[in-house]
Amino acid sequence: MIVGIDLGTTNSLVAIFKEGKVQIIPNALGVNLTPSAVGLDDNGQIMVGQSAKERMSTHPELTATDFKRYMGTDRQVSLGKKRYRAEELSSFVIRALKEDAEAYLGEPVTEAIITVPAYFSDAQRKATKLAGELAGLTIERLLNEPTAAAMAYGLHTKEEEGKYLVFDLGGGTFDVSILEMFDGMMEVHASAGDNHLGGTDFTALVAQYFITNHAETLGVEPRKMPEALKKSFSIVAEKAKREVGDTGKSQQTIQWQGKTAQCTLDSTIFEKLVADLLERISKPIRGALRDAKLMVKDINEIVLVGGATRMPCIRQLATRLFQRFPATGISPDEVVVEGAAVQAGLKLRDATLNDVVMTDVCPYTLGIEVVKGHNDEAGYFDPIIERNNYIPVSRVERFYTLADKQTHVEVKIYQGESPHVKDNIFLGQLTANDIPEAPAGQESIDVRFTYDINGILEVIVTVTSTGSESKLITEENPGVLSKSDIEAIFKKHAALKIHPRDQQENVTLLNRAERLYRESLGDERDFLSEQIAQFEAILKRQQVREITEARKTLEAILDQLEGSYSF
Repeated sequence: MIVGIDLGTTNSLVAIFKEGKVQIIPNALGVNLTPSAVGLDDNGQIMVGQSAKERMSTHPELTATDFKRYMGTDRQVSLGKKRYRAEELSSFVIRALKEDAEAYLGEPVTEAIITVPAYFSDAQRKATKLAGELAGLTIERLLNEPTAAAMAYGLHTKEEEGKYLVFDLGGGTFDVSILEMFDGMMEVHASAGDNHLGGTDFTALVAQYFITNHAETLGVEPRKMPEALKKSFSIVAEKAKREVGDTGKSQQTIQWQGKTAQCTLDSTIFEKLVADLLERISKPIRGALRDAKLMVKDINEIVLVGGATRMPCIRQLATRLFQRFPATGISPDEVVVEGAAVQAGLKLRDATLNDVVMTDVCPYTLGIEVVKGHNDEAGYFDPIIERNNYIPVSRVERFYTLADKQTHVEVKIYQGESPHVKDNIFLGQLTANDIPEAPAGQESIDVRFTYDINGILEVIVTVTSTGSESKLITEENPGVLSKSDIEAIFKKHAALKIHPRDQQENVTLLNRAERLYRESLGDERDFLSEQIAQFEAILKRQQVREITEARKTLEAILDQLEGSYSF
């Protein structure tokens, strides 16, 4: 069975295409969205999803979120005394989705199509593929998120020809893609984006606003703020951001060591806080239109994707830029995974789906460092594959030796749009050896870049006079693990203890109760302590019916204490 997976910064989902439609698979808690959160409990067991998210404020040192932003880098996240790379943490989320799918379908899930931001680099895509493999899946394809969204909307089934702009603002990334539909073809003309711009950045600005205004009230210096209090400000900021979106204003309470702060926010203040972020969103849109050689009036429809597009300021921005209201036919949280499921259905040759020919583009320019100028100065960027070329694509360029009797050439590979490599992203390097000794400029090498449909780059350097070849060694690509590192991670994961799926409801509920206990004071705290103790005692008796009834009772109590607003 092939499933579609949307591995998100904030939330992740899994879906299949079955009986002529997309079916989003609920997790163990019965909801479609699984928070992209990983944590350790007090016994060192791995928790994933809502159970981990509930401990974000109470046990920040044992909880990780937003790790998708570190995919393809060497950065590690600490959970207690243990350290994990982003692809490892992502693999725990994917494994949880895989187990949910297997429980729902009643059969093994062995393959997946995983969506990635269109602007993900080679290293980030390799890390995503590895995360799926660490979770026990064969990754059939990496599908760009805006393209998946277009498939979900069924734009390729529209009878009329048209051009569509997909505006994808998720928790941590922003992508914009321009597609054209005609004669059963889905053709991507241009993609642009920002891998470090998403809903979490809006939340961070609100959190910083609250910290600036209320840290003194709580008796804390902003620069020396405890991690647990930082997490509390972040949680309150997220809640305030959403309430402002719904009602135009919000008032939140933060308690810390017996002191209380009232954090207020309204839409006017919020829009001032995020003005620079809105401008950052506008730039890739203009760039994509320019690359596609289109005017705003040429776009037939605007498709909003990603939970962050629910913010009124984002919808207002899209409406202002394009002078029309965007399409909102599918939940922005679910549209990407629906597209991944459609692609899985096409792969399985589902009889209810019409074949669609889909083309995509390389969203950024790829090239190498060269020397230029009268003094043969290094540091210049020479493009080999320019951005928004249709993929798969293969290009070759010839380069010549600089010095007499030069026997090797170092080829340094970069991604970016600057003429200077120092302003671009270094992807890796390889060395062409055994070049015959000759006067400068007589020997040459051919550098071939091949960029496939999964957005993964292969580089081959050939000494033209001898035919000797060198391929890109992925171990030298910063952030990409070596084979030995991958094998070590597989062994480490085999020994990990992960909470069973069938215990998730109870674990999540207890973590939620503990969070509310820490946020409460006085009689309310004493009452919660008693309720937690009662539920833990019932769990120890291991009577399924009794546990089910007790869980419903405790859920109702927590709902009443927390109020009707859920975040």
